[in-house]
Amino acid sequence: MIRSELVKKLALRNPHLFQRDIELIIDTFFQEITDAVARGDRAELRGFGTFSPRVRAAREGRNPRTGESVTVQEKVVPFFRSGKEIRERLNPKD
Repeated sequence: MIRSELVKKLALRNPHLFQRDIELIIDTFFQEITDAVARGDRAELRGFGTFSPRVRAAREGRNPRTGESVTVQEKVVPFFRSGKEIRERLNPKD
């Protein structure tokens, strides 16, 4: 699902809200998660999952074109861990 599909789905479920208000809500929601992870904090959505920053250590890599060794610097990347509820819905125990 892409952002515009999410806006349409929420608009159908909430006809009393204007589409521009729904877009503002979604933008604010994602911005708050992004800001929290950028600060080094976790953003947890119960039943859905947790967003957190992870540090990738510096390492030696290879240029795939030339095979030459290159140094890849340490960097921080976003990490998502799905919640128990989502994992159970994806892998039902029959």
